[in-house]
Amino acid sequence: MMQDCNQTNMHYIEEDEIDLRELFATIWKHKIFIIVFAFLITTLAIIYALKKPNVYSSQTILIPKDNDKPSLSSGAAAMAAMAGINLGGGGGIDVAGLFKNLLSDYSFNKKIILKYNLEGRLLNEVIEKNFVFALNYKGIYDLLKSSPKEDNDALDREDLTFETFEKLKGILSVSTDKESGAITLLAKSEDRFLAKQLVQIYLKEMSNYIRKLDFKEIDEQLRYYQRELKNADSVDLKENINQLISALVKKKVLSQAGEYYMVKQLTEPQVPYIKDKVGPKRALIVIVAFITSIILAIFIIFFREFLKDTKSRESELSF
Repeated sequence: MMQDCNQTNMHYIEEDEIDLRELFATIWKHKIFIIVFAFLITTLAIIYALKKPNVYSSQTILIPKDNDKPSLSSGAAAMAAMAGINLGGGGGIDVAGLFKNLLSDYSFNKKIILKYNLEGRLLNEVIEKNFVFALNYKGIYDLLKSSPKEDNDALDREDLTFETFEKLKGILSVSTDKESGAITLLAKSEDRFLAKQLVQIYLKEMSNYIRKLDFKEIDEQLRYYQRELKNADSVDLKENINQLISALVKKKVLSQAGEYYMVKQLTEPQVPYIKDKVGPKRALIVIVAFITSIILAIFIIFFREFLKDTKSRESELSF
């Protein structure tokens, strides 16, 4: 009984060995096809990698301001809390969240796009003068690039603006370091000079936009409390309202002291060094294409062999 089991196991092992030999024999039989197929795919990958210009990133690191809250009496503090008034600086406010919401808001971006003519500045024919290629060779890009005008003439102004907005969503990003709370505003572009300019533009415009909204709310609150102060009869109430008015005025004055609202700039955006690219990963593209082409070629070979075996079996059964 034991001997039969051993013979059975040896039989399975021999069958596996035969199968493996057949697999390698099939691969070796079609080695020319694999080599040619891998060569063609890898060549296309090399052409694609050389066609792509370098991508650069520029960033600024921001720290939320945490201005001290003005001292208020318990009554004034309670009134401020009931009214939902935040008398502090950026502390407690998700500044990064505000920036992310603004970056994804079309109406906000539309004003910036029109103000700075970003529609024209993001066109390839405008920024390609600053493109940098591998080996400084631009020939493949010039050969394969589409016509300069593309379909821009067929687009109306609103469509072109929205198309620019979609491009900007892929260029600009905001992230937060959970440990330090630092905020990073980053731009990626094939034009390293444009990357820096976009960071500067959006930091300034987002800061000014939030400041304007906050000041508008402060002015409304000041007008309201000044009216209430005239009608107040209680001395304590008048004192509390005066403290609130003083705190709101102080907040407005302090907020205008810095260049940017609610944030301090830790690092300024720079034009990236010409060799400090973040993409494309040309070597990785070629390696992945090479490995994938070999796997795909082997799959094609076995699939063709499977079809041949199926046809031969069908022909045998037909007889």
